[in-house]
Amino acid sequence: MRKIHFLFTSCFLLTICTLFWGFSKQVTNSLSADSTVSEALVFLGGTLPDHARPEADSATIRRGFELVHQGRTIGPDGKRSKYISKYYFCTSCHNQVQEDPVLFEMNPETRLEYAAKNDLKFLPASTFLGIANRESWYNDDYYKKYGDLVKPANKSLAEATQLCAKVCSSGRYLEEWELEAILAYYWDIQLKLGDLGLTKQEWAQLNSSQNKQDARALLKSKYALRSPATFGDVPADKSKGFSYSGDPKKGEKIYSLSCMACHQEGGVSDVSFDYSKLTFQKFLRNLDHTDAYNLYEICRYGTYADKGKPRYMPLYPKERMSDKQLEDLRAYIEQEAS
Repeated sequence: MRKIHFLFTSCFLLTICTLFWGFSKQVTNSLSADSTVSEALVFLGGTLPDHARPEADSATIRRGFELVHQGRTIGPDGKRSKYISKYYFCTSCHNQVQEDPVLFEMNPETRLEYAAKNDLKFLPASTFLGIANRESWYNDDYYKKYGDLVKPANKSLAEATQLCAKVCSSGRYLEEWELEAILAYYWDIQLKLGDLGLTKQEWAQLNSSQNKQDARALLKSKYALRSPATFGDVPADKSKGFSYSGDPKKGEKIYSLSCMACHQEGGVSDVSFDYSKLTFQKFLRNLDHTDAYNLYEICRYGTYADKGKPRYMPLYPKERMSDKQLEDLRAYIEQEAS
């Protein structure tokens, strides 16, 4: 009798567990605000990209975080790695958090206001948040600066990372374990559905999955699949500038969040600026020259690394700083120089 009771109880519990497991599986097979974009795309019939690292452990992700933020880490062998670059960290040019109020709009005007409101740097390169959700890198005019080097980097996040480590940061190529760690870190900071500002109707469309192709298209329309890069030029007459009326209040934000992000004392640049009248007057005196104090030349063309000067200034594409913002910066400099 006890044996029969035991078997009955066991079968009952097994049935309950099976039903509970099925229910749990059904619940997890729906999308929520905490679902990552990649999870949502797979849920909607998509596939993971080559740089996906869903199985990365916390130690690997931590090493990637440290390589990005500090330029070195403790490797799997227990030894401290060499710096990727003697001059720059990834964070010298890339924020690690949301920097555009609308994720699918690359607008430098709204980005500046968002940066000022959220105490972010206004940097020449795009944020790493969601970099794993993009589908191309080193887009558009970057071939003008890097030539054929952008061809393997355009469709491969791993190759783009190697190009950045070796060339952009005047450093070295990453070892395999370092690259794996950084890819794991990218994967860990991808976008979540809660970041996308979905409406109730859009949530319903994603979870119903009646037309998965349309649902994937909807999802991808909510964030940037690429970072556009249009290289600008200097004004025909630098003494007159572009045909915009500059706003010194906006220019002050650019100077503080962009220029001083690198050119403060002890910053990554070997050229230091400050807020003195002499510094601003020097900017104005150099409007017709080609040097670090010509705001048009340096922002639009940057400088190039060479054997005698491995540090260099990256240029700002128009999507990262507009011609109007250059005039805002000039208006602030003129105000402070007087």
